[in-house]
Amino acid sequence: MRRRTFVHTSMAAIGGLLLAGCDDQGLLWGGSSNGPTSTAHDGRKWMMPEEGQPHQRTWMAFGPSERIWGGKLLPQAQRDLATIATTIARFEPVSMLVRPGEMGIAQALIGGANVELIPAAIDDLWIRDTGPVFVTGDNSRAGVDFNFNGWGGKQQHRDDSKVAQFVTDRAGVETLHTDLVLEGGGIEVDGDGTAIITESCVLNSNRNRGWKKSDVEAELAYLLGIEKVIWLPGIAGHDITDGHTDFYARFAGPGVVVAGLDNDESSFDYDLTRRHLDILHSETDARGRSLRVEALEGPSTIRMKSAGDDFAAGYVNFYVCNGAVIAPEFGDPDTDSAARSTLESLFPDRQVVQINIDAIAAGGGGIHCTTQQQPA
Repeated sequence: MRRRTFVHTSMAAIGGLLLAGCDDQGLLWGGSSNGPTSTAHDGRKWMMPEEGQPHQRTWMAFGPSERIWGGKLLPQAQRDLATIATTIARFEPVSMLVRPGEMGIAQALIGGANVELIPAAIDDLWIRDTGPVFVTGDNSRAGVDFNFNGWGGKQQHRDDSKVAQFVTDRAGVETLHTDLVLEGGGIEVDGDGTAIITESCVLNSNRNRGWKKSDVEAELAYLLGIEKVIWLPGIAGHDITDGHTDFYARFAGPGVVVAGLDNDESSFDYDLTRRHLDILHSETDARGRSLRVEALEGPSTIRMKSAGDDFAAGYVNFYVCNGAVIAPEFGDPDTDSAARSTLESLFPDRQVVQINIDAIAAGGGGIHCTTQQQPA
């Protein structure tokens, strides 16, 4: 269940790090040094819907570049992105940001599918993190700009820091602003007042220096309608995201959680996934319900023999769209089949579609990382 490490690039080449600083240990960070400040809470009530609620569309970014992905992996990553987009497009519209110079490549790979290609400046493909988090209110819609800072200043993000505003403008909805730095992959919600968040990501000084749990909870109560946060420890420093929630635990509806289980004893996630499962089994949601927790064991073998340590070999990073669950398969017949069976039991009214995303996984991410839902 490894995830992407950050690209080792010289500081002079990383323009997106110009706003970053260092913490008191000299570590690079990109958050506020002064702790939380008061966001203008104007009395409106917002709610982030659960992913399984109806979508208007899915947003994606045709963003892998040779600078970040390397020339060998780049073409396959582009093909995998096209596969994800065209698969989702069987069930709902997809809008995909594309660098103007790569529009021809995207058109050739995607063809006449139900995918809108939009010229835009982007650094990478992870729109779950760079894009807005869409919320609904009384007769209104909005997108929250959570101040993407390159996962704490680890990767160039000059263009990606503007994606949230670009997408909300394109979607024709209001942009909500906040001082909180948070990526969409770092938070999971049930649409009924409960969120799961990893401490290693959101409470990290490279994002939210000086923020306490209570500060984060108060901000998310206003922005996303969160009444209770289940905090998982996560793990910082082992991947570029500092342990995003959507690689560890996902809601399959109110009161139901799917959690990853790493059985590789040499992995840094081996003990951590077990600790997460213990916490989830002991928790209740915002409505006082005990959680039903289903574990998805990661594959013991993978098809991509050339994959390095960053290969994201976990099944939890699936995506729920209108009428379907889009999930990965890695070439392990036992765990691929077990993951499919579990997802079919949890989503009986949806078609479970498993696809090969080996290049995306080799880049340290998954299907969920490449998508962002816009609620109907």
